[in-house]
Amino acid sequence: MPKQKTFIMLKPDILKRGLMGTIISRIEDKGYQIERAQIMDLDKQMIAHHYAHLLDEDFYPKLEAYMLSGPVFAMVVTGENVITGMRQLIGATDPNEAESGTIRADFAKNVTENAIHGSDTEENAAIEITRFFNSYE
Repeated sequence: MPKQKTFIMLKPDILKRGLMGTIISRIEDKGYQIERAQIMDLDKQMIAHHYAHLLDEDFYPKLEAYMLSGPVFAMVVTGENVITGMRQLIGATDPNEAESGTIRADFAKNVTENAIHGSDTEENAAIEITRFFNSYE
């Protein structure tokens, strides 16, 4: 399979807890490369755009507050079959359902504070990379 790009975001609690390096090491240990990266603060508009599919959910205000609680670390990660590979490394959204050894099983606190985001398709990766980096090659 040819190289792919995906969007990965370490969420606020990961930065607050000093776990950014540990997770970056896991990504690089899988043979993936971090092509672009930036620490950034999200605003309500960016969060609403990124989580537009969740705006009507009862838990959205809690999610928004969490995402506003500190900076995130946004990355473009490249590698062969990187989208599927990163999704496996990340684990299930609910850390109680995530396989042992995945990032969420090891570091997520709950479904809302679930440590990391990763694109689920090439199309969404392109959209999310553009959203967070204002360009897509």
